[in-house]
Amino acid sequence: MDSFEFNKIAGAVLGTLLFIMGLGIVSDAVFKGGVPKQSAYALPAAEEAPAGGAVAAAASSVPLPELLAKADAKKGEGLFKPCTACHVAEKGGANKVGPALYNVVNRPIGSVAGFAYSDAIKGKGGNWSYDNLDHFITNPKGFASGTKMAYGGEKDAAKRADIIAYLRSQADAPAPLPGK
Repeated sequence: MDSFEFNKIAGAVLGTLLFIMGLGIVSDAVFKGGVPKQSAYALPAAEEAPAGGAVAAAASSVPLPELLAKADAKKGEGLFKPCTACHVAEKGGANKVGPALYNVVNRPIGSVAGFAYSDAIKGKGGNWSYDNLDHFITNPKGFASGTKMAYGGEKDAAKRADIIAYLRSQADAPAPLPGK
């Protein structure tokens, strides 16, 4: 190979590298991306727990028993879809990030075998009554300060009632609805 052949090959390699570098500079100028003002998506903030550890009643003009009487379990099933990322409501469903919720209505709080509950839930005591479920779905951290559940809560009382109606339907023998 003579020096002229070598110069042609070296020129082609160097020209290709120069072209690629120039293409990078031009594409950076054309597709200049700015730095985002926020580094992450801001999730809705959960309300703080009321003083003294008391759970505030949901601000609803319609009492929970009336809402549950009108609630639609089919709508609740649709509203529950995002919850399936962490929970299973079907019979025989395994625990996920959150405990299985089959037969949850009137079940003792923090009682699913094999699930590692937070100390806040373990120390809560009592059963998952309709009122407790309503308060928890409204504001999990307000119900049990220190819970691991990251959900911000559902503020719409009718939607909460639909979700509770769906959870109620996920049982061998659904719990009776509360009296008015």
